[in-house]
Amino acid sequence: MSPDHLLPPVEPPSAGFLVQLFLVPGLIVAIIVGVWLTFHWLAHLGQDPQAYVRTLRRDNEGRWQAALNLANDLRGPGGAALKSDTTLAGELGRILADESKSGRTGEQSQMLRVYLCRALGEFTIPEALAPLLERAKDTTQPQVARAAIEAIAVLSTNVVAAGGSPSGVNVADAVVAASGSEDAGLRSAAAFTLGVVGQKGSGPADDRLHALLADANDDVRYNAALALARLGDGASLDTLEEMLSLPDEPAPKPDARDDVAQSKRYKRALVVLNALRGLALLVDATHSPLPEGILAKLKSLAEDPVSDVRAGVTALEAKLARLTPAG
Repeated sequence: MSPDHLLPPVEPPSAGFLVQLFLVPGLIVAIIVGVWLTFHWLAHLGQDPQAYVRTLRRDNEGRWQAALNLANDLRGPGGAALKSDTTLAGELGRILADESKSGRTGEQSQMLRVYLCRALGEFTIPEALAPLLERAKDTTQPQVARAAIEAIAVLSTNVVAAGGSPSGVNVADAVVAASGSEDAGLRSAAAFTLGVVGQKGSGPADDRLHALLADANDDVRYNAALALARLGDGASLDTLEEMLSLPDEPAPKPDARDDVAQSKRYKRALVVLNALRGLALLVDATHSPLPEGILAKLKSLAEDPVSDVRAGVTALEAKLARLTPAG
């Protein structure tokens, strides 16, 4: 028998085979290209405020991407015009309010609210404040409330830098209320923001910061100390000294991958650097020298294995050396 007789008969391909071979892969490629084009379009909306508003008003999962792009554009070098656009601020505030009233609780809706808060925080006009205050008061969604609280700190700084009036008492009251949340992240953000919108000896905000120095969560206590230092309150010194005293974690072996150890070392360095910045803020506010105990800590940190810490110590010591004795 010849080899030709051993082969199966040649038959034309069936319609099902052709669909599997060409149509299905083509559909997959078309879907991928469509998704890419959608995100490419969202990423290049430019700085047309109404284009952002139209995209954000559409009820689809890509809205949060437009909110993120807007927040990034506001931070960019060409965002000055957007930051002072009262119409855009009002539109974003209404979109944020509508989304919050919609009852949607999914991840996409939450991301949209977070990025809208961040976008509003980048403005330089007080008209962006009201919708942030509304979200800050709703502590049932801690992640959104935290984004609003953080945005209030940025917005308040921007408004003052642009020559506007500082935040009013109602702002501090809203942040004080948020600082009573059971969510540690929200309390931590509120503590930091109170240092921006509060004033030394300003009643409830000042009292609340002193209370937060005894919080069970380290980040809350640290941010409360930084806020008090910014306000020129020496009650921050004990906690700042505690932050300076955090021991450095042992470095992992060069051939070992220890993400936990690396994370701890990074967190410790960040806390120490924030303490140094807090001390610098306190010195700027009070024009007074630091206690001997903290000076001793600075001396030991001058040999710290982290170069940024050493640089921070050098800068703080230079600031202290420029102090002129009172009187």
